[in-house]
Amino acid sequence: MTEFNTHTGDETREDNDVELEPPAMYQVLMHNDHYTTMDFVVDVLETVFRKPAPEAVRIMLNIHEQGVGHCGVYTAEIAEAKIATVHQKARAHGYPLRCTMEPE
Repeated sequence: MTEFNTHTGDETREDNDVELEPPAMYQVLMHNDHYTTMDFVVDVLETVFRKPAPEAVRIMLNIHEQGVGHCGVYTAEIAEAKIATVHQKARAHGYPLRCTMEPE
């Protein structure tokens, strides 16, 4: 279907046959270390990943007991930004806290 745009005089075209695929999603994982405090991990989960306090504590305990915890599922760009924020915040406080991402 072709339409004429009266404001610019340009012809516009609609293509309704294009199927959009949802973006790839990635899990963000936080890894245990022997230096980062539990309180700091909970704070990061609450502030960076917007987890409510009870969920942040549950994830922190899973990280402590299992060695890794699931922080959320995001598009690649958002996952990368959250990981960078965690690493920057951890380094500023002197912690080696590490997050990674993997395809869902």
